[in-house]
Amino acid sequence: MRGPEMRCGNGYFSSHWIHPEGGGQVAAPGPDASPPGGGGDSAQERSGGSATVIGPAAPFTCAEPRGRELKVRDAKSKETARLVEGEQACAGGGGSPAASEDPPRRLVFYTQLAHGSATGRVEGFSSIQELYNNIAGVFEISPSEILYCTLNTPKPDMERLLGAQIGLEDFIFAHVKGIEKEVNVYKSEDLLGLTITDNGVGYAFIKRIKEGTIIDSVKTICVGDHIESINGENVIGWRHFDVAKKLKELNKEEIFTMKLIEPKKTFEIEPRSKAGNSSRGKIGTGRETLRLRSKGPATVEEVPSETKAKAIEKVDDLLELYMGIRDIDLATTMFEAGKDKGNPDEFALALDQTLGDFAFPDEFVFDVWGAIGDAKRGGL
Repeated sequence: MRGPEMRCGNGYFSSHWIHPEGGGQVAAPGPDASPPGGGGDSAQERSGGSATVIGPAAPFTCAEPRGRELKVRDAKSKETARLVEGEQACAGGGGSPAASEDPPRRLVFYTQLAHGSATGRVEGFSSIQELYNNIAGVFEISPSEILYCTLNTPKPDMERLLGAQIGLEDFIFAHVKGIEKEVNVYKSEDLLGLTITDNGVGYAFIKRIKEGTIIDSVKTICVGDHIESINGENVIGWRHFDVAKKLKELNKEEIFTMKLIEPKKTFEIEPRSKAGNSSRGKIGTGRETLRLRSKGPATVEEVPSETKAKAIEKVDDLLELYMGIRDIDLATTMFEAGKDKGNPDEFALALDQTLGDFAFPDEFVFDVWGAIGDAKRGGL
């Protein structure tokens, strides 16, 4: 609120201001400043935007400013206002603008539905689930409709599955639910011949079919099919190793039933994929990737060296050999757990602490340790 006013030049100046909350008086502004509510440039303030009460104001007088002086004073007033804004920003941010950290890197990825759609953009995700939610929002579908994603191809290419790492220039194709099918399989021998993986958010699916095996003889079963149930038991939400274990434990010489969902497609593709090199080509070199995490923010990392990439591929091969699954992200986690350990016992303990739910067999752990040891001797 205003106190007594005096005429000075073409405007009004208060001999003192009354703080609206404290009720005290504050120092009167000089001729550069404008009174509150006067519509001119703001007088300089302390952080927080309110004046500081300092006691009774001393009266003042002023002469009408002349042309050049008026321009100088106006310029100073505007400069003061800018300084005030800067101080207020610093007060709110906890430091000077120069000392503040750079804003986080904005990463934007382009995406399409694999069976055909317009191109959308997704950003601001730190996990697979958040990515699926963002893609679903772009195309106005439910996140549960997404089976998995591939990178840089709309085909259900299991060597280009999206995992915990995405190249910063990768294009994401989302594969959504298509035809449901139910198949009966006679388990004439222990080896079924299929390898299981999952999308990280509860959907297990077939990654590989070995030529000449039981599953290979059932032509309606295809690579990329999501396994929804086994003998009527819903397996949605199961990890790949649990689904593989369930299939392995089925009785020999009996028929079992699987309910499958294949990804939607609108163009001709090869419906089956035989065994071959597993994940070679998935881990490249010489570029950065976005590493997604189940806990904490995603981080930008360098792609592993060629030696490390080969060691991780070897661990992934061992996962398939011993457990019937392929999971390059799990293989990477196992490699990271063992690269700084001095002996197999330390490595086994680290695996129990990090991945205790898997209950890896001892011979598998020993072979993985050998693969890590070979990589270390190769000069990681």
